[in-house]
Amino acid sequence: MQRILLDQQKIQIILHRLCCQLIERYGRLENTVLVGLQPRGTFLLDRIIKLLKYQYQIEDVQNGKLDVTFFRDDFRHSEKPMTANQNLMNVVIENRQVVLIDDVFFTGRSVRAALTAIESYGRPSTIELMVLVHRRFSRHLPIKPDYIGIQMDALVGDKVKVSWIENDEKDVVYLQKRT
Repeated sequence: MQRILLDQQKIQIILHRLCCQLIERYGRLENTVLVGLQPRGTFLLDRIIKLLKYQYQIEDVQNGKLDVTFFRDDFRHSEKPMTANQNLMNVVIENRQVVLIDDVFFTGRSVRAALTAIESYGRPSTIELMVLVHRRFSRHLPIKPDYIGIQMDALVGDKVKVSWIENDEKDVVYLQKRT
C-alpha cells in the first residue's frame, strides 16, 4: 500500500523554495559547492542546478557527485557485494562552503559516510545538508538537515520512495506502508 506525499506540482514548488534558500544564504554561490550523494541525491542536485541556471540566472554552479558506498559503516554487512557509483568530483572544496544534497534523510548514516568521504577532496569552510524529505524520529546519529523540502513521520518499516522523471517517468514521492 502506498500513498502520494508529493506530486509533481508540489515538488516543483519545493525545488524553487530550496533554490531561494540557497540564494538567500550564499548569494550567487561563488564560493559554494553543491555535492549530490550518489545515486539518488544526484537527481535532486541536477534539478537544483537547472533551476538556479535557468530560473535564477546563476550560470556557474560548482558541483560534484560523491559516492559514499565504501565509507558506510554497514557496507560489509550486506549479503551481496555492494557496487559503487562513479565519483564526479572535479571541483576544489578547500575553504569553500559545501552543501551535501540527498533525496531522503533517514538515519543519517549516508551523511556520516559523506562527511568522511568529502575529506578526500579538501577541507571545506562549512558543510550543510539539503534533503527533499526528512524522516523525523528515525535518526541514529546526531545529524540533521539545514534545508528541508518536507518533514514527515513514518513508522519503522515504512519506506519513502522518490521517483524522478529522468528515471521513473514521473516526479512523485510515495510513502510505502509496511504490510
